[in-house]
Amino acid sequence: MAKETKIPNATIERIALYLRPLENLLQQGIDVISSRKLALLCRVRSAQVRKDLSYFGEFGVRGVGYDVRDLIREIHRILGTDRQWKLGIVGLGNMGMALVQDEYFTRRSYRFVAAFDSDPEKIGKIVIPGLTIESASKIGQFSQVLGIHIGILAVPPSQAQSVADRFFEAGVKAILNFSPIQLREPECCHVENVDFTVSLDNLAYYSGRKINKSNAS
Repeated sequence: MAKETKIPNATIERIALYLRPLENLLQQGIDVISSRKLALLCRVRSAQVRKDLSYFGEFGVRGVGYDVRDLIREIHRILGTDRQWKLGIVGLGNMGMALVQDEYFTRRSYRFVAAFDSDPEKIGKIVIPGLTIESASKIGQFSQVLGIHIGILAVPPSQAQSVADRFFEAGVKAILNFSPIQLREPECCHVENVDFTVSLDNLAYYSGRKINKSNAS
């Protein structure tokens, strides 16, 4: 049996990045794009675009480019976004509410089917049509009944691991974590951590270097 090629995480991130400009091009009525043009739009090298796509098959015509519509369809297939994914979110504070109300999710075939919170005053409130906040104690029950695929955490760091464990125990295999803490995860599951503080620290570092360079000149 042939050994499965391990796809670098950075490649998956770039594949998702390619999708946005391609969809914009399609809306503009542009049917074909070269790897060079796509690379310029995504601020990567054209050789990188070709290498990333080569992990998944042969795309485009040499000397002509990629059919935009076909490439969008193939990227959706690669990412698994050609099907609907059911989301369950825990923590309906300002961030959680913003995520639930963001139209991006519905445009990308992600659908919130459950919302949970530990605040008794929030339980029973309707956040969007068809979505009512349930008690966090029911995460396991609802995850199994509704078939939740991805759990989203918008909770304080002190609660994040216990909430994630409830999802894992209910059979949820993927977690998107907005809490500034690295979660422990079973081997069968995957966690993506979105830590805004790390991004801010990176910005502070690079901004500081630019300021120091400007002051020195």
